[in-house]
Amino acid sequence: MTRVATFGNYQSALLDLMKAQTRAADAQERVSTQKNATDLTGFGRQSETLTALKGAQSRIQGFIDTSKAVSARLTTQDLAMNQIGDGIAGLRQAVGSALSTDSAGSLMLELEGHFQEIRGGLTMRHQGGYLFAGASTTTSPMTVASLGELAAAPDVPSVFQNDTLKTASRVAEGTTLETGFLADELGGEVLEILRDIQTFHAGANGPLTGKMTEAQKTFLTTQLGRLEQAATAVIDKIAKTGSMANQVESITKSHEAQLGSLDELVSDRTDADMAVAITDLQLSQVAIQASAQVISQLRQVSLLNYLT
Repeated sequence: MTRVATFGNYQSALLDLMKAQTRAADAQERVSTQKNATDLTGFGRQSETLTALKGAQSRIQGFIDTSKAVSARLTTQDLAMNQIGDGIAGLRQAVGSALSTDSAGSLMLELEGHFQEIRGGLTMRHQGGYLFAGASTTTSPMTVASLGELAAAPDVPSVFQNDTLKTASRVAEGTTLETGFLADELGGEVLEILRDIQTFHAGANGPLTGKMTEAQKTFLTTQLGRLEQAATAVIDKIAKTGSMANQVESITKSHEAQLGSLDELVSDRTDADMAVAITDLQLSQVAIQASAQVISQLRQVSLLNYLT
């Protein structure tokens, strides 16, 4: 004879109700978060794989952030170097015009203006720091503000305050790019020429005003050739900057593609199947209602009712 106890029936029904509520809470969490779990513990054996994937994601995202910062710096650097190049082109045009017209009437005034343009490029800032100052980004890489101050300096190297450390960035595994340039290597050559012209202007064969002498023509012709060489050197550095910018852009695209693939792998393991989650939620709600009805009905089938 099978013994039937009211307490046992209630306990069984309550356990079913609690299980249904647990399943409902789990399904509700999957629906609201759209994830299979909210921590690694919930993923069981896949937790190690997810940890490795998340680590790879963080590493690649770090490279992407670095590459974007490098790209922004290279853009500003290209702007500054083009300004220097434009200044040198202006110097060449001014000297060439003086030679072609046989008159140096406003030559020194024009050279002063182009010197200021070059100085502006050499002292350009990026995010608050001087671009071409090396590691000393808070100190202006140049100490002179006019051609007169340049000519009064002991020599051209003495007017530069940049150090020798160039900016380098690690943009990928095993790939570190030296993207920085120094003020003295960018402007040293052209400042030597300007200093020589200013010294000549203030010397025995000067001043460079009005109709030019044969000595002045010979001197300026020589300086025009030097300016062409200085312009070529700056153009080479501009081209190098453009090449590095293209390389960084290519690396960034590659990293973004890798990150997209990793996102898909993580998503496949963590994203909940919404159709299954909603179905589980509905079934668990039905189970809760059924368990509740059973408990309610047990009140009517108690053995005490029969005994009375």
